[in-house]
Amino acid sequence: MREGLKNLKTVGTVARSSRHLCKGMIKHVNFQDARLIVELGAGDGVITKHILKSMHPDATLLAFEVHPKFCESLRKIKDKRLIIAEDSAEKLGEYLERIGATEVDFFISAIPFVALPKELGYKIVSICHKYLRKSGLYIQVHYSLLTKSLYETVFGNVDVNFVPLNVPPAFVLVSEKH
Repeated sequence: MREGLKNLKTVGTVARSSRHLCKGMIKHVNFQDARLIVELGAGDGVITKHILKSMHPDATLLAFEVHPKFCESLRKIKDKRLIIAEDSAEKLGEYLERIGATEVDFFISAIPFVALPKELGYKIVSICHKYLRKSGLYIQVHYSLLTKSLYETVFGNVDVNFVPLNVPPAFVLVSEKH
């Protein structure tokens, strides 16, 4: 909570995601088939741990986080399937090249796009669209629907799911690449 209050623009919320929100985020993922999942805005790893618990043993989770303190927490998660990128999601292409990947099966994002410049948000979501496999899903958490049009513009579709059991209540937006 302290980090959330100190750095609301980069953290995006004042409280950790509830287990209800974590489950609401990952329920859209086909873990049996997913081999590369990218998490954007991994924070202190609360959603990361839920993803890893459900992931296939041969899958990889590439987690982006810009906040150094949160990266310290992520590094404490001992799982060989987790790769931590202490960097901006804009550099997704570079990291995919490093691990020898060309496409992503699922994106799970908690980036606070409402706090970022509009152009940067559009750039990041467009980069995700570029690397997402056909019929792959981009899953985003928000606390309002102010940026819903961003996903409609980039993906042409967005399904809204409400998760009331979270502080604050949240929306999980899911877009599919056609």
